[in-house]
Amino acid sequence: MLQCLDIYNNNLSGKIPMEIFKIPTMFILKLSSNNLDGQLPTNIGNAKQLVHLLLSSNKLSGDIPNTLGDCESLEDIELDLNIFSGSIPASLGNISGLKVLNLSANNLTGSISTSLVNLQLLEKLDLSFNHLNGEVPTKGIFKNATIVRIDGNQGLCGGALELHMLACSVMPLNSIRHKRSVMLKIVTPIASMVSLALVIFVLLLWRGKHKRKSVSLPSLATKFPKVSFNNLAKATHGFSTSNLIGRGGYSSVYKGKLVEDGNEVAIKVFNLETRGAQKSFIAECNALRNVRHRNLVHIITACSSIDSNGNDFKALVYELMRGGDLNKLLHSNQDHEGSSDLYLITMAQRISILVDVADVLEYLHHNNEGTMVHCDLKPSNILLDDNMIAHVGDFGLARFKVGSTTSSQCNSSSSSVAVMGTIGYAAPEYARGGQVSTAADVYSFGVVLLEIFIRRRPTDDMFKDGLNIVKFTEISFPDRVLEIVDPQLLQELEETPVALKETSVNCLLPILNIGLCCTKPSPGERITMHEVATKLHGIRDAYLRS
Repeated sequence: MLQCLDIYNNNLSGKIPMEIFKIPTMFILKLSSNNLDGQLPTNIGNAKQLVHLLLSSNKLSGDIPNTLGDCESLEDIELDLNIFSGSIPASLGNISGLKVLNLSANNLTGSISTSLVNLQLLEKLDLSFNHLNGEVPTKGIFKNATIVRIDGNQGLCGGALELHMLACSVMPLNSIRHKRSVMLKIVTPIASMVSLALVIFVLLLWRGKHKRKSVSLPSLATKFPKVSFNNLAKATHGFSTSNLIGRGGYSSVYKGKLVEDGNEVAIKVFNLETRGAQKSFIAECNALRNVRHRNLVHIITACSSIDSNGNDFKALVYELMRGGDLNKLLHSNQDHEGSSDLYLITMAQRISILVDVADVLEYLHHNNEGTMVHCDLKPSNILLDDNMIAHVGDFGLARFKVGSTTSSQCNSSSSSVAVMGTIGYAAPEYARGGQVSTAADVYSFGVVLLEIFIRRRPTDDMFKDGLNIVKFTEISFPDRVLEIVDPQLLQELEETPVALKETSVNCLLPILNIGLCCTKPSPGERITMHEVATKLHGIRDAYLRS
């Protein structure tokens, strides 16, 4: 009789047939990573012998049936990355032997059922990236923050201190009516004042536009030197194309030399005619105001003025990174027809670049001022100085989080990602309207890591028909990784002593494994940048000691 039905990653479509749950001997049902839709059959409760239920990464919808709680033998329930709605069934608390419960990245609503505190054997509970609300339980497994993931639910509050949730507000019922009355008396005049202020603001803005006055900068810092449009025009020879060193969706970057001190700089000029460029400028100013790290591109000053035609002009002035960006280092000669030569990048340099980027992302995600999510990590945003030290730049899409609240620095909605980052590097949940999260940065880092060692862009022509850079690595890991890595690395290995060659191979496997751990399809399955940085530091130290 059938005991295991494993049809993982086969592009299956349609509904799950009810007959499956009538097989009395089936212990494992693994249908993850397909295109199955419809509801989970309610007769699943008949499968009392079922131990592993793996239905991740499908399009299953509707409520999670209460009868699932009748499957008393279940140890592993993975329903993440679907579109289940409704509340978490309280009956799940009856499955006393449950070890893994993953309901992340769905559309679940309501509060967290207190019945889950009864699951004493649980090793992993992931409810992240849903629409749950209310107070988080504090008993049972919820005391152990290491096994509980609830981030990405903006309506949740309270819980154990280690979960870092906002405190729940408490209000006596008999005071609600009084508060409404008081609030009405307060809000009405305030609303009138705000409306008047908005009218005045619009008039002043209109007047300012017609007078072509300079627009004030976001509060970056008072210590930065003032610089005018004319200063920057002189520094770049009138923003000459010969000085152009980069171009993005909202801006162009020019190399220049400031007349005042003779320093070479990179001047990022925003194309204000492009929709979103103004917000990108403000977002980057606010992001740079809140962060400081040795592996961030150093900002010198900012300019908000008018150009020679009387139009608004906005620019940021950065320290020039003479090593260019990582994208050019990896692929520049591939982009020139007739040239097959590539820059030589040693194993040590690749590891060092990864450590630099991991360090700055760990800082952004875990610094004391809150959590900064970069939202657009890719090789062209990783710049290199003369010593091949990596610096992360371009914070035009960054989001700043305090506690469980996420805010765009450019005042756009925080419920989902307004701009999806860059194709190939953006986390898959962003394509489904997922919320901004540090886990998405982790995914982007993982793709960059794989690109550094495989030396293929995630948008390479070879990646099609469901094959991407992650699956390409998974297929060859761990036994055949030497068949997919950059040939330069293989040549370097052949030219090194036997002992060092063995060390290099031993470092290569855990590095690629980090990339795979960062690019798990479910945000809750990915490791954190703190874990990534710790592992990479250990690998680098071991490699250098050899």
